[in-house]
Amino acid sequence: MIGRKKEIEKIERLLASERAEFLAITGRRRVGKTYLMDTMLRDRYCFSLTGIQNGNMATQLVNFGVKLAEYDGTNSPQKPENWQAAFLQLKAYLKTLPKNRKHVIFLDELPWIETPKSGFVQILAHFWNDYLSKEPNFILAICGSATSWIVKKVLNDPGGLHNRITENIHLLPFTLAETRDFLTEKGIAFGPQDLAKVYMALGGIPFYLENLRKGESFSTAIERICFAPTGILHNEYNNLYQALFNNSDMHQKIVAALSKHHHGIQHAEIIKAIGMAQPTGSYQRAMEELIITGFVEENMAWGKLKRGSTYRLIDEFSIFYHRFMQGRNKYSAGIWQQLAESQAYKVWAGYAFENLCHKHIDAIKGALGIAAVYTEVSSMRVPAADGVPGFQIDLLIDRKDNCINLCEIKFHSGPFTITPTYCQELIAKRQRFVDYTGTQKQVFLTFITTHGITPNAYAQEVVDAEIRLEQLLK
Repeated sequence: MIGRKKEIEKIERLLASERAEFLAITGRRRVGKTYLMDTMLRDRYCFSLTGIQNGNMATQLVNFGVKLAEYDGTNSPQKPENWQAAFLQLKAYLKTLPKNRKHVIFLDELPWIETPKSGFVQILAHFWNDYLSKEPNFILAICGSATSWIVKKVLNDPGGLHNRITENIHLLPFTLAETRDFLTEKGIAFGPQDLAKVYMALGGIPFYLENLRKGESFSTAIERICFAPTGILHNEYNNLYQALFNNSDMHQKIVAALSKHHHGIQHAEIIKAIGMAQPTGSYQRAMEELIITGFVEENMAWGKLKRGSTYRLIDEFSIFYHRFMQGRNKYSAGIWQQLAESQAYKVWAGYAFENLCHKHIDAIKGALGIAAVYTEVSSMRVPAADGVPGFQIDLLIDRKDNCINLCEIKFHSGPFTITPTYCQELIAKRQRFVDYTGTQKQVFLTFITTHGITPNAYAQEVVDAEIRLEQLLK
């Protein structure tokens, strides 16, 4: 298995535990939650149930009866009348199992099982509190892509499930290095820049990456997967949000608005962009859910000098969809090669590489030799005012050792050259940052590039530290 070392260690601890365990696994759709469970625990399953999307209570109960009949060996499915009856049947079966090993009850896509007014969660809580929690040979594992639902209904439940979870795994997409390792196992060997392009378009989502083929170029793969009518991701966008959120229209409106603003915008600007006069409860819930599930990131102003957070769309595939796929109902062979030569592509690539860097702060800190230093990371946009030019910082690393790295992020097909004019702009930007913030810390200009910086006198004058793309793969 690629990566997932911390998650594997957690699961191994649960298996070695001498008490009953209640595990919650969250993470966005297609990130590999079920694969992790099946790989680590399938031979321990004594019962597993996967919810049926959009199924009503009767459908879920029939599914429960069918799965229980498979596991208890009767092969004679019976539909329970309600969830209380269902768990009584499950309890009777579990009591027949040997007590000399850990058994796993795995409930996958839990939010789909909980239908309106079904009482499923309340009965599940009672089942755990009344029976399973007292049986040290069981692990109850729940899983679902609707992370916000599990956070609200289980992890933060004020009722019967309050503080009952004994272990929580939130599965993140692969890092760039893990993506390389995953593709290498498939016999796919992209160079660092093409690997970055793949990551910038698809993110580190294993299911998306699984559809890349050996021998294909980046361009050929993206056209086949995303743009061809039979492409596996051709209709993924709508399916993604509908699977994650109930009434996903508001979520998609927010995402569409944020997709047009590379560096994020404030609540007031989002509300205006989606045609609302003021924030509503549905807007606030949707924004909260998008943040919890990792599609949107909230950024506080650096040093809290200015009030008001900004919100950035950080899900790679959602950004890529809105930039290039949305509205292209008619497919023409070679469409992606054509788009990849456009100005829109260059703008996207610059922003997407910046997004990639924000997600690989640990690797950047390692390359800077400050892995053990406490840092706070942000970006900064200061508009022009009173005749003083504005400035923008792509990535700002504020360090506890009394230093700040102002990072310039450049995605280029070759080495990046600092010209005399740009050299003076960098010097001016650094000074404007110092003047604006009043910082007394030492300020370093740091470049993060795909192929490094062309050695010249101007680079020597202003560049304090340099990080290449290949260093993010270590």
